[in-house]
Amino acid sequence: MSITYQADGATAAAGSLHTVTVSRATSFILAAGTEAFSDPIPMQVKAGQNLLISLYLPNKTSSATWHSDAFDTTYLSDAGTGDHTNDIDGGRYTRTTTSWYYLSGVDVLASNHSTIVAFGDSITDGYNTPKGAYARWPDDLARRLADSRHPIAVVDAGLGGNRVLTDAPNIWQGFSAIKRFAHDALDLPGVKTVILMEGINDIGNDAGPSGAPLTAQDLIGGYKHLIKQAHDARVRIIGGTLLPNSSASYYTESREAIRQACNQWIRTSGAFDGVVDFDQAMRDPAHPTSLRPSYDSGDHLHPNAAGMQAMANAIDLQLLTK
Repeated sequence: MSITYQADGATAAAGSLHTVTVSRATSFILAAGTEAFSDPIPMQVKAGQNLLISLYLPNKTSSATWHSDAFDTTYLSDAGTGDHTNDIDGGRYTRTTTSWYYLSGVDVLASNHSTIVAFGDSITDGYNTPKGAYARWPDDLARRLADSRHPIAVVDAGLGGNRVLTDAPNIWQGFSAIKRFAHDALDLPGVKTVILMEGINDIGNDAGPSGAPLTAQDLIGGYKHLIKQAHDARVRIIGGTLLPNSSASYYTESREAIRQACNQWIRTSGAFDGVVDFDQAMRDPAHPTSLRPSYDSGDHLHPNAAGMQAMANAIDLQLLTK
């Protein structure tokens, strides 16, 4: 395994290659369901700098941990051609995919240890944004913070298809938010604040507890559970209202009533430590149950790059920097 600065594509920047070790060993075995943390790596990383992290798997594996909708580029070498983790030239990496595999994160030691976690579903994950453009709203938020001289780390914990209350039927869409919240958000280094926007997949799939039809109170109960987890960990949690959508597969009048009730509770209950009204920022003034056409990626559910920027712009930075 190795890490280096990216020059272009799968090509590494000259002189920047570092071998990654785990417990000072260059190879390691992961049992199913376990994680490993590497030893510290002595390299400096600038804000917004791209890294290439290369892994060599000498044998076939069973099901892999993967991030399906990364909307980034992973470079693959052909099977049977050996270990290319120390290659500087990317010529042996002949195939690409837009998913990420095995690697779950990179921790960077910074002088400011404060971390914001953007926690949600495919909208936070950046579905339908341009590949490799880093145009998700958490990316845009990180740039806003840096430009305002508040270089706080922003971690994107969005997961396409994820639900608040129930596990998604597709394994790559993950356990429920209630189950994954501690691992994916609260246990991250330096986390001080979580911005939560999730629930549209519960609503769109009518996925209530134990297979029952969903109610607004069910979803509000899930939010209360996440708020309690955050507060027990002494982490602030900001509530984001759910975006409008006119997707044929998600929208019905009864589902819209649930979305409206949940948004009203998010705005007015005082249960969150702050509120970001994404719904107000993104809805079409002429058709409030739909996204603004200029923010619609085309599926009437996910924002495009301009919409993602509008979401980031809707966040009062004082909520995050005070």
